[in-house]
Amino acid sequence: MKVVMGQLNTWVGDLQGNTDKVIKTALAVEQQEEPIMLVFPELTLTGYPPEDLLMRESLHDQIEVALQRLASELPPELYVVVGYPRRAGEQLFNAAGVIHGGDLVGEYFKQRLPNYQVFDEKRYFAEGVRACVVDVAGIKVGITICEDIWHKEPADAAANLGAEFLINLNASPFHRGKHKERWQVLAQRATEQNIPMVYVNQVGGQDELVFDGGSFAVNANGELAMVAPDFEEGTYELSVSRTVRGVEIDQGVAASALSDTAAVWQALVLGVRDYVEKNGFPGVVLGLSGGIDSAVTLAVAVDALGADRVQAVMMPFKYTADMSVEDAGEQAATMGVEYDVISIERIYEMFMSGLSEQFEGTKADTTEENLQARCRGVLLMSISNKKHRLVLTTGNKSELAVGYSTLYGDMAGGFDALKDCPKMLVYALARYRNTLSYCIPQRVIDRPPSAELAPDQTDQDNLPPYDELDEIIERYVEGDESVEQIVAAGFAESDVRRVVRLIDLNEYKRRQAPVGVRITTRGFGRDRRYPISWAWRKS
Repeated sequence: MKVVMGQLNTWVGDLQGNTDKVIKTALAVEQQEEPIMLVFPELTLTGYPPEDLLMRESLHDQIEVALQRLASELPPELYVVVGYPRRAGEQLFNAAGVIHGGDLVGEYFKQRLPNYQVFDEKRYFAEGVRACVVDVAGIKVGITICEDIWHKEPADAAANLGAEFLINLNASPFHRGKHKERWQVLAQRATEQNIPMVYVNQVGGQDELVFDGGSFAVNANGELAMVAPDFEEGTYELSVSRTVRGVEIDQGVAASALSDTAAVWQALVLGVRDYVEKNGFPGVVLGLSGGIDSAVTLAVAVDALGADRVQAVMMPFKYTADMSVEDAGEQAATMGVEYDVISIERIYEMFMSGLSEQFEGTKADTTEENLQARCRGVLLMSISNKKHRLVLTTGNKSELAVGYSTLYGDMAGGFDALKDCPKMLVYALARYRNTLSYCIPQRVIDRPPSAELAPDQTDQDNLPPYDELDEIIERYVEGDESVEQIVAAGFAESDVRRVVRLIDLNEYKRRQAPVGVRITTRGFGRDRRYPISWAWRKS
């Protein structure tokens, strides 16, 4: 038989549109002499994750309508495997159905429900208890869903029911290094059962999550037989046949593996594109400061949307270096975006005049620095309101972790492409993007980073060097290491305690930050849910 992996980009809540896409994909599959099994990702009909939409009764009425459409409109000769939520009595299940000849010939309920990192499926679903095996052209095919494959028991149950080939439907979000994890897990399951397996993953951006596709297949010995491209929607075919050794997948084409930096870049581009498109924005606007973060954000935006949908605004003040203005102008011209320069000096002075009585008798401090950032935030949000463009903020994970950002200033906006990117990764992304085509001035990459809110200011005035800061943040935020463990790894105790204290104190800021693309195993958002008001400060 042939197996076609339908690596789709679905839209959460668009049941009609998602159903249309399934039918259109099925109708485009070229008919062959062999039976064809067309496999779509987990919860295809609702999109993933549907979150509390699952609590709406009207959603489940639409699911039944969608399933009826599929039964009547799909080519009857195909075996189509599709994911959806399914009510059974008082319980709701994460289901996969096999549709053939106008009938639902098999249905499986997900047995292992993830409740960690960005997942909270136990909030919505009950666990399935039965395996599902369907006969396709004499080959017994077992069905599992996503998390099931990370555990031995669901595959065991399918094999005990006679499965000699296994399909796994997924909505597995991207993070750095995820491909290797998936390959290792599927290879382990395949060798345990001595049967080939196919892993079909969705693609696309959904709020902070990005799904990278990368569907693949392994043979019974665990070796890769075929790999679909990352971050690309499409259908990808493989052949399955019975030999003297059993059921085997014929060796197919393996898409070229992306480097870590290239994969992150593609995730950021796809995340921005889908957030803008799925929320109906005509374009984006961002502040272009002449610094590394805004330079990389601009490049991501142009790659995602095209130069004609991107506006960059330089907003200089008396502390803004001439080279910052020059570099911002050079990049804007190179990338061909709409570019404007609006000085904030008069706006700042008007604010200071209005606040003169409140500030009388006080010394200048970070208040005046934050006011500069807030002047810029007001300008960008006003442009957004008038032109309906989404404001892209430009903060990175390192800044967000320690609170080196201004509420209602540089944090004002709707989406932050670099929200989960540590500072050192931002530099790596800049260098990578310039290998595709030069767009970020080299001086932006080489000069010490500065917010330019005070004379001779640099980001490292009160923090460890970024390479050290990023590792401390990773150990504390992603690894849950204590101060003592981080110090034992070779970091100065004073630096560690200062950084940890800043991370703990700035949860209130992060709660008010815009959503942004998740690219690590624990981003600030769905992953990490710490209280704002808490007494426990010992790490």
